Amino acid sequence: VTATDEDEGLNGQVKYSLKKATDMALDIFHLDSESGEITLLRILDFEEGDSYELEVQAHDGGGLFDTTKVA
Repeated sequence: VTATDEDEGLNGQVKYSLKKATDMALDIFHLDSESGEITLLRILDFEEGDSYELEVQAHDGGGLFDTTKVA
């Protein structure tokens, strides 16, 4: 996930967090708060679930944010 902010200094720094995710998804996916990169913590098992949905928020240093769904 990528978000940009054209402000300078701290107000332009973007951090990422999960707003909403199931417990199962939290055991499977990791979100890097600095880069926004989503990686697997373990191998996907389609017998456990055939789809997953995460809500990711991007926050800037000025307190503004936006949210997106990753499916």
